[in-house]
Amino acid sequence: MKKVTFYPCKKKGQTKVKYRIRYDIDSQIYHTTDILCDDKDLAKFKPDGELREHVRVWNTELQALLKKEYGIMTSAYALMEDNGMDITTENLEKEILKMKSPVEAARIDKPNIVARFKKYADGSLRAGIIGENRYKHIIVVADKLDRFLKIKGISSITAEEFDIDHLLDFREFLFDEYLYVKQYKHLYENVSDRNKPKARLSMNTVTSQLKMFSTFFTELEDTDEIHKSPFRKMGKEKRKAVMKTKYDDPFFLRKDELLKVLNAKVAPNLQDTKDAFVVQCAFGCRISDFIQMSMATIAVSDDGIPYVHYLPQKTAGAQEGNGEVQTPIVRYAFDIIKRTNFEFPILKNIFGEFGYNAKIKALLQQCKVDRQVAQYNEDTKKNEYTPLYKVGSSKLARKTFVDMMAKVQVDQYAAGLHKAGSAAVNRYTMMELKDRFTLMNAAFDQKPYKVDQELNIV
Repeated sequence: MKKVTFYPCKKKGQTKVKYRIRYDIDSQIYHTTDILCDDKDLAKFKPDGELREHVRVWNTELQALLKKEYGIMTSAYALMEDNGMDITTENLEKEILKMKSPVEAARIDKPNIVARFKKYADGSLRAGIIGENRYKHIIVVADKLDRFLKIKGISSITAEEFDIDHLLDFREFLFDEYLYVKQYKHLYENVSDRNKPKARLSMNTVTSQLKMFSTFFTELEDTDEIHKSPFRKMGKEKRKAVMKTKYDDPFFLRKDELLKVLNAKVAPNLQDTKDAFVVQCAFGCRISDFIQMSMATIAVSDDGIPYVHYLPQKTAGAQEGNGEVQTPIVRYAFDIIKRTNFEFPILKNIFGEFGYNAKIKALLQQCKVDRQVAQYNEDTKKNEYTPLYKVGSSKLARKTFVDMMAKVQVDQYAAGLHKAGSAAVNRYTMMELKDRFTLMNAAFDQKPYKVDQELNIV
């Protein structure tokens, strides 16, 4: 350093002491301290805290603070020179902060946990590790984390500082976030109605969101950004309890119930929902894939069997290959698709009071699909029974397809030639499209048919 002086302050009263460092003829940098004093008291001292000549009365506490600050400042400057850093005010302030408060300095150099979580999601999407749908879910969890940290007053916390207590508090927040909406309205102004919490979340939903969070911490461990994930610090039993998942007994439409819906005459405002729902039941695909389908996703095999083909969005990024799902189209679904040109307006709105899921419930109720199914109540710790139509949704279509197909297949291990899980059976044979078409016709009580390449029945 060439010369250090106090930078004069033109304001009256107590102000923060500020240093000016001239390191070249025309170059200077500054350091603003947190030391408060007025010009009269400061005039008694040299920049290093030593007294000026003829001073007889002075503030000893101020002198101690100036000497300490000067020592830190000069050490930081020397470190900058030794490391060949750019001599700037910004770099000087950073080095001083590192000496005074390493934790706070680390926060400046590192993004807070929300920013890092979103960066992880962006990187995973670009690398093809996750798909668009998974990415959107992670961003929803990151936004929940952001609101949690702001409510707790710790929004600047980094991933390294996020500990077990923070994790357990966040878990409780996920369950009961709906309780905070009224009190912290400003945090929910830009949250869509779909994502705005309205009731306590289920254990399975919270666990699903925590698993996304856990995967994020695992990556930070793998890249040595953190020493150990808070999930792994909990211990086996506590982690098992925190990440517990409990599934209800499976519920789905039985064949007679699906045929009941298929053959029912429904109100005009439910016809579009009926068409979409029974077609989705015939495909067994997730709603994220179903809404992407069109006439362009239909192909015809050499045997004249029409089928839909697609890459599942949820798992597309995790697949090693690009193998598509190919699902034969049973006759009733084909007739609906031809009549509607594969366009279902209800699919433009999946959620909400008048969305696809809500209208599926209304459809099933109108068709009197009211068989009682069990649902576990986490508060009472007991099963509660409710009519099937009340739990109707697009997921019910997928479950219905899986159940109906499972019931028409012969267990490939039933002959006892190979144990369950043996890869040999799959090496010896593979179910082709026409075989699956035969099974699906049996499952849905449909007759086989063939079409030409223009989708005309022959």
